[in-house]
Amino acid sequence: MYTKKVITALLLTLFCTASIFAQSKDEMARYQQELEQLFEKAFNAATDNERYNANEQALSLLEEALLGEKSFAWKWSFDHNVSVLTAADDKFKIFSWAIIRDNGEYECFGIMQVYNPRTEEYDVHVLHDKAEEIFNAEESTLMADSWYGAVYQDLITIKYEGKVSYTLIGWTGGNTIIQRKVIEPVTFKSNSSQPIFGAPVFKHDRNIRRVLLQYSKNAMVNVRYDEQYFVVEEKKKEKKNGKMVTVTIPHEEKEKMIVFDEVSPVIEGMEGLYQYYVPSGLENAFYFNNGKWILRENIRGRLHEVRAKDFTPLKKKPAAYTVPPAEGMPTEKK
Repeated sequence: MYTKKVITALLLTLFCTASIFAQSKDEMARYQQELEQLFEKAFNAATDNERYNANEQALSLLEEALLGEKSFAWKWSFDHNVSVLTAADDKFKIFSWAIIRDNGEYECFGIMQVYNPRTEEYDVHVLHDKAEEIFNAEESTLMADSWYGAVYQDLITIKYEGKVSYTLIGWTGGNTIIQRKVIEPVTFKSNSSQPIFGAPVFKHDRNIRRVLLQYSKNAMVNVRYDEQYFVVEEKKKEKKNGKMVTVTIPHEEKEKMIVFDEVSPVIEGMEGLYQYYVPSGLENAFYFNNGKWILRENIRGRLHEVRAKDFTPLKKKPAAYTVPPAEGMPTEKK
């Protein structure tokens, strides 16, 4: 009799667990469907008022969904307008997207689901885009309520010496004349889920907390995390004609790194006016070593399946553009 009672209790427990799991799954599917409809309106409605109203509803509903007990495990599936990235160690998940206004400007929105080691649960943090209000953004450490808004394209998780480094790569439309790419380290307050954006992990400049590439609205700038072959030039002493001389010997190495286009003004004298910045034709990179991102310039990187070729950068020529005082944008000389 006792054995039957134990078996019955176990069966009831399993049934209840399965029922709760099924309810949770059904609930998350409902959230998914409702959010897809709201995001479709937020991105495609005809007016600012309609887009922002739908976006506000979507943000509120997503926050509600993420507070659910089993929500972190849910595999969200939105179209390309909403980025969902998860850290490799499941420390956090980050959602980000951008709404375009009628005047052509962008505003980014984000929300994070972060594991709290103190409560052993996931907390939710809504991110507030303050990019246009932040002075000296590259050197600022920011919190969720002063986020340098971006739509993130990659989340790099690197384990080293018992620690974990998180770095985000993102894009923002900026204003009507420029756009930006951002390389954003993320840390968390000790024994907390509170995110901190920006960190002194760029070895070439200890004041830098994030890397910003600002460039023309009409340009395309590539930033990616790849395993790449790259050329290293090693200097060695050799004896020639009875004298010791320094020679440069190039060879290839392979490493995972953040590769990005160098940007510079297409018109001489326009330094700092980012609407005139475009890729220069050179690539730089950051590689990770002992908790720091180390700058490697002019890497001439290539993917492993592409054979290396000799490369000589093109010589710079005088700008082929003039700037009309009325528009302030370059036009080609006749």
